[in-house]
Amino acid sequence: MGAGEGAVVGVGEGVATITKALVHVSAPQAYPLQWPAGKPRTAYRVNAAFGRVETQWISTGDSGYRRSDKKRLNVLDAYRRLQVELDRLGASFAVCSTNMELRVDGIPRSDRREPDDPGVAVYFQLDGDPVVLACDRYDRVADNVAAIAAHLRASRAIERYGVGSLREIFRGFAALPPAMSVDDWRARLGNPKSLEDAESVYRERMKKAHPDVGGDAKEAAALNAAIERAREVLA
Repeated sequence: MGAGEGAVVGVGEGVATITKALVHVSAPQAYPLQWPAGKPRTAYRVNAAFGRVETQWISTGDSGYRRSDKKRLNVLDAYRRLQVELDRLGASFAVCSTNMELRVDGIPRSDRREPDDPGVAVYFQLDGDPVVLACDRYDRVADNVAAIAAHLRASRAIERYGVGSLREIFRGFAALPPAMSVDDWRARLGNPKSLEDAESVYRERMKKAHPDVGGDAKEAAALNAAIERAREVLA
């Protein structure tokens, strides 16, 4: 998949935990995961029922029959589902951000283990408006990608009833907080003199702030925003 307009870069079913908001981002990264600032994380993840069906012909001498088996969804198939839904939606400049390392063609590597954080954030533009959909309810990246694809499909179905447009559906959510100022991010990370200092403080503070260990989701989001800014300024 190319990096052009409409292509995923690095690219009922759990929809309730998918979060969305209007965002103003300058270049979302496909790897590592760029989770939307201010969005809470799921504390306890579950297995998903997403899958793919494989059909094969079973020969029995002069005749035979078709057998269909449901297989576990892999990341490549999940990305394909997402791409189809983004194309049908008319989305442009899409980026699928995860913690899975990428091949040179932008597809996640299949020879790596499932990351500890399987969250997925899909950034795109809809009629010029920047949007992000994020999901981390499930314990596999492929299932979180598939959940976002299913959510997009359901949103298009809602539009067909004629009650509201897709623009109205996506605009019904609050915008993310404004970008963190220089003083804010430096103070959040203990006024670091180097990126190494910033990373060290970030890791230590995230041990207490991360929602998975009973921390505060807003504080974790602020730390994530701060380290992103630090990586831009101090790199």
